[in-house]
Amino acid sequence: MRDFRNSLIPRVLTVAGSDSGGGAGIQADLKTFTALGVFGMSAITSITVQNTVGVFGVWNLPPEVVYAQIKVVVEDIGVDVVKTGMLSHSGIVEVVAKAIKDFNIQKLVVDPVMRAKSGDPLLKSSDELALKELLIPLATIITPNIPEAEALTGIKIKTVEDMEQACKLLYSLGTKAVLVKGGHMEGDRLVDVLYDGSSFEYLIYERINTKNTHGTGCTLASAIASYLAKGLELKEAVKKARDYVQGAIKHSLSIGKGHGPLNHMWQFYPSL
Repeated sequence: MRDFRNSLIPRVLTVAGSDSGGGAGIQADLKTFTALGVFGMSAITSITVQNTVGVFGVWNLPPEVVYAQIKVVVEDIGVDVVKTGMLSHSGIVEVVAKAIKDFNIQKLVVDPVMRAKSGDPLLKSSDELALKELLIPLATIITPNIPEAEALTGIKIKTVEDMEQACKLLYSLGTKAVLVKGGHMEGDRLVDVLYDGSSFEYLIYERINTKNTHGTGCTLASAIASYLAKGLELKEAVKKARDYVQGAIKHSLSIGKGHGPLNHMWQFYPSL
């Protein structure tokens, strides 16, 4: 076990919404950080009334409160990587982008959360422009799933070639890299497409037959952020994060009446 007494533990800040059901959002992010050996901190953007079945209410925090949370964490503890999730309206997007610039955050993982696993909207289409213009240009990597990539690019994605086109369009917004996730494609073998502006990488994996995938996107982005904070290069961080998520899905938990959560601690408790 690593001894942190004489070294600084990697520090990752999640800026996202709270999931009262514990499967996604801030809760999934902090579980991932703990499992992967980094110190997790949080700036909550919204409080959702949510379980495995759906989202029953959303209360957004004032943008100045979101900014203040980021400010006090950065000024005291310090941050190696910021990961963003649910940013529910343009005012929150604006202050998060301002904080990234004000505090000179060098590594930013943007998960452009637009809908919950249940299909409930978490970001209005009218606020997507702020995400595209203000935050994505600051990102080290963005991690949209196919519906999110379609919304951000305006194209339909049916094939891997379509995913490649989406990657190029999203890269043109200013991010340093794009990971378009293929979990919404049909078939037993799925493909995530990673693009860094010069070449494509294809992460191929088997579909696991389970409905318990609540929080998959949050967890993947948080795992990427964790590995970046630990000093891995981007491509290696993405690959290791993908492996971690695959294990968390394989050992997922049958909790609740809807889409159950991943087992974020599967490496320690695989038989939960």
